[in-house]
Amino acid sequence: MGKFENAEKVGLRDKATKKLIAVYPFMAEGSDAEIEKIVRDWYYQQSCQAEDQLLTAYVDVLTEYEIKSRK
Repeated sequence: MGKFENAEKVGLRDKATKKLIAVYPFMAEGSDAEIEKIVRDWYYQQSCQAEDQLLTAYVDVLTEYEIKSRK
């Protein structure tokens, strides 16, 4: 069972602060490695500054609170 299996929403989180950086706006499907690559590639395409942020970020499942606060 993968980390992202059955995840309602995923996004990028800062490794040091654990703060949510961005929410992936689409349904994430595939293996954990595929989802991590898709989310990171999507974020990289959003901004030229994204490359620096990606160095200190990881893909994570959003909490229920984060999901509800984004609706």
